Amino acid sequence: MQFALPWSDNFVLIISTRIGRREGILDRCHSFVESFRQALRLRTTGPAPLGSPHKITIIAAGLIAMSFTRPMAAVQHPVPLAANTDAAKCLECHEDKTKGKSAHSAIKMGCLSCHEVRVNKDATHVTLIKATPSALCFTCHSEKNPSGAKGHVHPPGVRDCLKCHDPHASDEKNQLLKAMSGATAKENLCLSCHTIGVDVPKGGSRHAALDSGCDACHVIHKTGDPSQPEFASHLAKPAPQLCLDCHDISDAGIRKAHQDQPLASADCLSCHDPHQSRSPKLLQAFQHNPFENKMCDSCHQPAKDGKVVLKAADSKALCVTCHEEQAKQIASAKVQHQGAQGDCTTCHNPHAGKSPGFLQPDPVAACLACHSDQAAEFKKKHLHQPAFEQACSICHVAHGNDNAKLLRVADVNTLCLECHGPDSPEPQKLQDEHLITIFNGKVKLPEDYFKNISILPLKYGTGHPTEGHPVSTTMDRKTMKAAPLSCLSCHQPHASANSGLLVKDQEANMAFCRTCHTEGRMQFK
Repeated sequence: MQFALPWSDNFVLIISTRIGRREGILDRCHSFVESFRQALRLRTTGPAPLGSPHKITIIAAGLIAMSFTRPMAAVQHPVPLAANTDAAKCLECHEDKTKGKSAHSAIKMGCLSCHEVRVNKDATHVTLIKATPSALCFTCHSEKNPSGAKGHVHPPGVRDCLKCHDPHASDEKNQLLKAMSGATAKENLCLSCHTIGVDVPKGGSRHAALDSGCDACHVIHKTGDPSQPEFASHLAKPAPQLCLDCHDISDAGIRKAHQDQPLASADCLSCHDPHQSRSPKLLQAFQHNPFENKMCDSCHQPAKDGKVVLKAADSKALCVTCHEEQAKQIASAKVQHQGAQGDCTTCHNPHAGKSPGFLQPDPVAACLACHSDQAAEFKKKHLHQPAFEQACSICHVAHGNDNAKLLRVADVNTLCLECHGPDSPEPQKLQDEHLITIFNGKVKLPEDYFKNISILPLKYGTGHPTEGHPVSTTMDRKTMKAAPLSCLSCHQPHASANSGLLVKDQEANMAFCRTCHTEGRMQFK
């Protein structure tokens, strides 16, 4: 089969290959084409003017020398075999595949229940009967198939079952490659990816339950509503039920530490990190001042009938006694945030949190609980880092202000260039908190935030995406032919199906440029 891979106006790559009809081959073909397209994009040299051919360097002439006619990578067998070889023959050499305290039940069904022997005149190849290991696993373990799961799925469970499991036998339960306990990655399978609990800061704390194994609290393949910590973190039970399996809330020491406040229905994770913390007692990294200084009586009265009693009629009235400035901002804002009109504790944890501002359950999920239209964006392949990995409040002022969309600054380009501009102010460092600040100290971010941020080569409002291209919300007839441009003229602010976050999920190609430019000319239609 022959197909064309268009690259520019004057460049079309012709790829010839043999395409089989076996299940999964077509998807793998398309995946390869996209990967190859990305590889070419990385090798383009430029900048090149619109409408001209890109110069392309291909390092290896044999890059496309791969076969699509076999699922997975068929291994050439060192000795000839019959196509209907039985398990007994296989075990003459591969007896080790059956040894282990936990053996795969499929072994009893015979090796050919998973493997296929292909014989031709030149060689014998052994491969899987499905295109990928995961596809093969799901033929029996359909309940683990992420395509039918509702909610958050453990990432290795989507991509590769063999990341965690041995397909034949293991000394660990469920044929795991390693145990789920231990303090190092050499001992603990989970620590191959997760580093939680490995490097505890000086003066910090570590949950002793980690020594019992990650599976003491987690059920890895458990899925459900991702807005609930039980499912987002694959917990065996929701908190506090899970915590109460080990911690006795009637214990005198625990009651004293919590000043006899009711704990039976409390969310332990709202104040405590379940793995490790830079603070004692596993307290969350960021703590509300009265809570940090054990001044509970500044907000609470003694509990009554097993219920929390506040010193004010409601939590908002209580918050305003200290946070008068925020209350004035909410009341006077020309553009008001409806969510800020209600109870402060709808968005903020009154005690502690994982980030500044104590947003709960985290700075992104707190907003998505109401903004369901943006929650749908979360499902797209490419997410804008501040929008979905840090906090919506990096760009938006949640308590209200005078700007459209509650943006931190009125001009969209100025907002984007706070991070992406070559002349943006140097972030201020908060050494004690391991944070940096932007927007004149109003936004706090992790100290490594700018590690992977693209800085655009803009000068006098031109230079992106190519040299001389204008990006300015101020009309300048010297550089613009038809209309001013903002970052949002081309990019989506939250997420996209493609890596450039281009509008309408379009790809970065000449067709996209021609939504504004006429054929081969640097001007607007």
